[in-house]
Amino acid sequence: MTRLERETDWRLRVFDSLSFPTIILKPDKTIVAVNSRFLEKFAVEEQDVIGRKCEGVNVKYYQDRDFPCLRNGDCPLTKVVRFRSSQSVLMKFTTAPGQVVWEERVFSPILADNGEVDYVIESIRDVSRVKNLERMYSGIRELIDKVVQTSVSAIIAADRRGRIIMMNRAAETLFGYSAYNSENINIESFYPPGVARDIMARLRDERIGGRGRLPVTRVNVRHRDGTEIPVEMTAVIIYEDGMETATAGIFNDLRERLEVERQLKDAHIQLIQSEKLASLGRLAAGVAHEINNPLTSILLYAGLMQEQMEEQHPLRQNLAYILEDTERCKEIVKNLLAYSRQRAPARAYHKLNDIIDTSLRLIRDQKLFLQIKVVEDKWPQPLLVNADKNQLCQVLINLIINAIDAMNGSGVLTLRTYEDRVKGLAFIEVGDTGGGIATENLSKIFDPFFSTKELGKGTGLGLSMAYGMMEENNGRIFVKHTGPQGTVFALELPAVAATDLILFDSIG
Repeated sequence: MTRLERETDWRLRVFDSLSFPTIILKPDKTIVAVNSRFLEKFAVEEQDVIGRKCEGVNVKYYQDRDFPCLRNGDCPLTKVVRFRSSQSVLMKFTTAPGQVVWEERVFSPILADNGEVDYVIESIRDVSRVKNLERMYSGIRELIDKVVQTSVSAIIAADRRGRIIMMNRAAETLFGYSAYNSENINIESFYPPGVARDIMARLRDERIGGRGRLPVTRVNVRHRDGTEIPVEMTAVIIYEDGMETATAGIFNDLRERLEVERQLKDAHIQLIQSEKLASLGRLAAGVAHEINNPLTSILLYAGLMQEQMEEQHPLRQNLAYILEDTERCKEIVKNLLAYSRQRAPARAYHKLNDIIDTSLRLIRDQKLFLQIKVVEDKWPQPLLVNADKNQLCQVLINLIINAIDAMNGSGVLTLRTYEDRVKGLAFIEVGDTGGGIATENLSKIFDPFFSTKELGKGTGLGLSMAYGMMEENNGRIFVKHTGPQGTVFALELPAVAATDLILFDSIG
């Protein structure tokens, strides 16, 4: 065997051992050779394809394939000859059993010494498994993207330089930035100064959550407008070959939860206060009835003795002191009985502005107002509430007298009415220009018998009674503001609907 024959035989054996079905064609599309893998794959004989044009073979044996040259498309073989470079075509078809198959045909030029295409080698590969994996992973990526984008938690990712590379819609809402314009945003813009670096330090501290992990942590983040928002967050560092490449964080807005917690705390405090008032009310009723009888006797007999004494008698002044202190005790007993009342309030429709007018008239000692400037800021439209007018006046009078006492008889007393139409509430505010309520006393001002006044100037029942009366009328009393410039108490009541107001005006 000559050298040429040995070389030809070696090349033929290499061609025949290729694992993919392979065809060698002339530039005019004539098939000149096929390997054994081709014959096995398509179950044809060599004489059925050698010497024939590829178009005729394709029509006869591959009717389920959609060849581009058969639908007036660009023929990849023609393009190989024209451009002297490899070309490929991807075809999808369904076999008789209904199996979907993806087939890739790669055409590569075999060049002659002059650089022209002498032959074209066509390699046929079944890429169904690869395409199915691609489709599966593409579906997983789409699913992950949908999960991330529809998550109620804000999710962001940043590269190792802190530049934002991904943020979902919840993150856009939380931070106020658009994902489409996030290329030039740095992660530090999402936090108050120094917080981002602190988080990274904690992420790298293996003692906190493990390498590259931050457990659930409460921090403040910063909205684009500068507003700080409390959130719970967790974060991770993404590694590649042991090197930090990115970070990702998940954020949950805590504003709604904290507001609910605050409301629950307030409700719990109110419940405890109501229970204390109810228990003390029952005790006060018993004590008041027991004390009232001996006090009446003391007043009676002391009065008789005073009538029988001469004006200059040395003990007459002592009796006067006894009568004065006994009267004060009776007033305390009267307050105790009022405090322990168990009757339902006599409710009716009343205008808040009228409550203010009536309360000011009922304060008999007008000398209290000599150095007090009274400012009335009344809502221009009538504000109607369904409540016990006497109880509301009693509460308001108590707040007015407290305000005057807080100003030491000199200052500005502000009486204001207004409404919150959205929540359906009506308000009376009593403001003073006194020194404010001490922080340590704020939680105790509605407790029975708590008073900051001098001994003998107050029983400590006024605000606790006001608290109970407001509850009985489905309202509440609270400190809206207090400080060195003064204190504002607010009375809140359900506002009556406009239709009821029209009815009230027509009959009232």
